[in-house]
Formats: sequence, structure tokens, C-alpha cells
Amino acid sequence: MTTDIKLTSLSSKGGCGCKIGPADLENVLHSLPQTAPNPNMLVGLNTSDDAGVYKLTDDLALVQTVDFFTPIVDDPYAFGQIAAANAISDVYAMGGTPITALNIVAYPISTLDESILADILHGAGDKLEEANVSLAGGHSIDDQEPKFGLAVTGTVAPENIKTNSGAKPGDKLILTKPIGVGIMSSSLKKDLLNQEEIDRVTDVMTTLNKTAAETMHDYHVHASTDVTGFGLLGHASEIASGSHVDIRIHSASVPVLPRVKQLADAGSVPGGTKNNYDHILDIVTFPADTDQLDKWILCDAVTSGGLLISVDNNDAEALLRELREKGTESSIIGSVTDGSGHITVE
Repeated sequence: MTTDIKLTSLSSKGGCGCKIGPADLENVLHSLPQTAPNPNMLVGLNTSDDAGVYKLTDDLALVQTVDFFTPIVDDPYAFGQIAAANAISDVYAMGGTPITALNIVAYPISTLDESILADILHGAGDKLEEANVSLAGGHSIDDQEPKFGLAVTGTVAPENIKTNSGAKPGDKLILTKPIGVGIMSSSLKKDLLNQEEIDRVTDVMTTLNKTAAETMHDYHVHASTDVTGFGLLGHASEIASGSHVDIRIHSASVPVLPRVKQLADAGSVPGGTKNNYDHILDIVTFPADTDQLDKWILCDAVTSGGLLISVDNNDAEALLRELREKGTESSIIGSVTDGSGHITVE
């Protein structure tokens, strides 16, 4: 049995950077057979939303999501926390309240000490408790590469559902966490981060979007999503295309973790981040003098990122102020205009 081991060394990718690339995923999903519409399926495969929503009654709907990945940090307890926060986030992004979860475990039980798995489950359990989510069970398999995540169920009133297809011209875009997590995580695997930087990126990933989600309910929010594996511009493009609008991103206003550009310049740009960039090239316009590193950073594959909120212009400053007062690292990073799915970076 091995106990003194870097979890991130056990896989070629980590966190949401494990996702199948957006282009490949689109090709697969287009091949799915078409099923008869179900009027109770309020949000399904017809959009690129974070979770499915199924109406039970006129006043109540279920929100369902699942997310799992390989280790994004070396500390097993923190890995469990991050995986839980990331999975729960999809329910928050839909305007819902998470209520139950199921653990999903793939683990090399014959080569890694079981105490590591116990720590992963402990971290997830503590994060579920923080979110007031009950663990209902789970499933495990013996696998050479460790993976962990959760299936999460939540509830939402149908009239309170938030999707990524409701943004309106005139809205402002608020991001509630800094980006650069993918580049920082890649740097961690290469031992390029000091302990303070490891603690900083871990804190971002373990922070629940609970406060942001609950706060946005009191304002005229037209759309929301969480920023994860497809990067800021990838998830912004889903809002733009789903809402049939254009988006302008003010790059100087986007919060980025410290030293990310320096680390990217040192070669710590994940393959998933570069795939994200390739995927959005046809729908994003950058200033002619934009540095390639800055382009990659805006496409960086995030794990357990913040919410991207499209809010009525008249409410934007008040929402931003309240979010900051409650401790979120929020910024207004762009705006919504008439259009048909294009993004302009300024």
C-alpha cells in the first residue's frame, strides 16, 4: 500500500480539465436519438445548461446533476471538498436548492491505502454538511485511476429556474470567483506553486456558490451558469447562443488568480484550456494586440468556478455590492447586447 503519494500524479488531467472537449461532446450529443417531448421536462438536452429540471407539481421541480473527475489537488480531504462544491454548484446555477447527494467513487483499492479514500469522503461529507445536503448513498468501482464526484438532487420552484438562455440586451455580467484555476492546478502538478498559492487556489475551489446563488434570488437575474471546464469564454458563449444575444467581455475587469500569466508563460497551460480556445475562435473577437497567454487565460478550464450571472442593468451595482459585502470575489466583467451569439473581448 502507498500512502505518501501525490494524488495529482496519478492522472494526466485533473478536475474539470478532464471533460471531453466541447467540440467532441457536441458531435456525440448530436447523434443521440430524439425522444418525444415531455412537458414536465422543463430543462433537458435542448440547451447546454448545468442541470436537468423536471416538474413534479405546478409549485415544485427537481434539479438533477452529476459531476466527477480525477484529483485536482494532492490533499485527499481538499479533493473531496472540491468535488462536492463543484457538483453542488450546478444546482445553485439553476436557481435551485440542493438537498441530497450520491457519492461516485473509482479507486485503486489494492494500490492506494484506504485511508486516502476515507479522507476524500470525509472532505466531501463536510462540504455537504456546510451546504445542508444529505448524503443518500453512492456507488464505487475498483479502478486504476482515482476519480470522485457526486450526483446531486435539488429543488426549485418552476418560476425561479435560472438557465443560460435568458440573458437580455442591457444586462450586466457578474462573475463571482476569479479564473486561472486550471493553469494554477497544472502548475501544482509541476511543483511550481508555493504553499500560499496552493492554499489560495484550493480556497477558491472549495468555496460553495451558496452565498452567490441565494443573493441573486433577490434581483432581476435573467440567466446564470457556473464557470467550469469549458472556461469563462466557453460558458459565456453558451449564454450568448442560448439567449440569442451578443456579449462584450471587459478583460481588464475579469478577476484572475495571482501569477497566472507568469505560470502560463512557463508552460502550465492545460490541454483542455487550449481545446477551449480552439473551440470558441469562430465566435469570439479579440483585440488585434491581445497576447496569446491572455486569450488562453480567458478560456482556462476551471474547476469549481464561480457563477456567471446576467442581471438587469438597474440591479447590477446593487447585486455586486451585496455579493462583495457577503465575501464573494465578484466583479462586473461585461454586458449583453443585441445579436446572435457573438462575443467581443475588449
